[in-house]
Amino acid sequence: MVTAAQPLNLPRLPRLPDLPRPRAAAVRHLGPNWYATVMGTAVVATAGAGLPLTAPGLRVLCTAVWAVSLTLLVTLLAARTLHWRHHADQARAHLLDPATVPFYGCLAMALTAAGAGTLAVGRDVLGTRAAVAVDAVLFGAGTAVALASAVAVPYLMAVRHRVGPGEATPVWLLPLVAPMVSAAAGPRLVPYLPAGQARATLLLGCVALFGLSLLAVLLMLPLVFARLLTGGPLPLLLTPTLFLVLGPLGQSTTAVGAFAEVAPGVLPGPDSGGLAVVAVLYGVPVMGFALLWLVLATALVARARRRGMGFAMTWWAFTFPVGTCVTGAEALARHTGLVAFDALAVGLYVVLVAAWTVAAAGTARGLLSGALLAAPPTAPAAPRRATGRTR
Repeated sequence: MVTAAQPLNLPRLPRLPDLPRPRAAAVRHLGPNWYATVMGTAVVATAGAGLPLTAPGLRVLCTAVWAVSLTLLVTLLAARTLHWRHHADQARAHLLDPATVPFYGCLAMALTAAGAGTLAVGRDVLGTRAAVAVDAVLFGAGTAVALASAVAVPYLMAVRHRVGPGEATPVWLLPLVAPMVSAAAGPRLVPYLPAGQARATLLLGCVALFGLSLLAVLLMLPLVFARLLTGGPLPLLLTPTLFLVLGPLGQSTTAVGAFAEVAPGVLPGPDSGGLAVVAVLYGVPVMGFALLWLVLATALVARARRRGMGFAMTWWAFTFPVGTCVTGAEALARHTGLVAFDALAVGLYVVLVAAWTVAAAGTARGLLSGALLAAPPTAPAAPRRATGRTR
């Protein structure tokens, strides 16, 4: 007779804790500052496409750089998704860290910059219809994140963070300048909208983004400049962030020039063409101040370099802000017809390409060595005070 087999009463093994996947573990210390690589790469393509010269192969190289920026964006979005999923504690710590949370503005600018590059040069590969669709999606997402960061980051700094005037750095400008990037990129989409309300709404919406960003930056810049004059030079690794001040200057000049180019036939009244005069009257003095700041920041970076400033992700601050000055000079060249602005745009673009090469090479070395994704060094514990028991 066949009997049913009796189940074995084996002891239950303890459940092992869930371990993060190797890929997820690698991104534990991947912060939002990494989106600066997308911004700095995309602006090389966008600025190169607008240069007042026709160099052989330039358009092809700009298209290749745009493809790299889009690949970086997709890769970082996936990596940051893993970061939030498997390391939510670290992600929340970034939000509560006043030195890290301003970099969420980089996410907005990365989305918008990649979209602008798609319409500027990516249409050679994707076609105009697909390029407009991609740009529209990235512009919409980038603008939404820009507005959220422009409100949320100052709110967190006021309510949750405790910072003093002596801690002000140009990094604080990042969430405030993000709407300005949208203001400069949005006019590219205006001609592809239906004539009438749609075009006017987008253009005036970009003007509103320009205004809110400009006024917010004007409130923050005095804190940064006062910190520099009264508190002395920034720490060595933060010194490259002085170039971030160029961002709102060059981007606002670019934005005003873009408004003037698309306003005729979009805004009502015959005075819409007068925006070209406004673009020149605004852009020339702002570009002058940008060049002054460029010289000052370069001198301070050279000083920091002599004192041992090594490579860090802050070196990407040498790229996107300079790129906005390139596009600003290109806009002034179109509206004034002056060869001087053509030469300025080309000269700044050479600086931009050199800065991007150095930053990209340093990032590649840091990734291969693992140094850039390693845990930040912890401060040594304070020595315990001697007592009767510890002596």
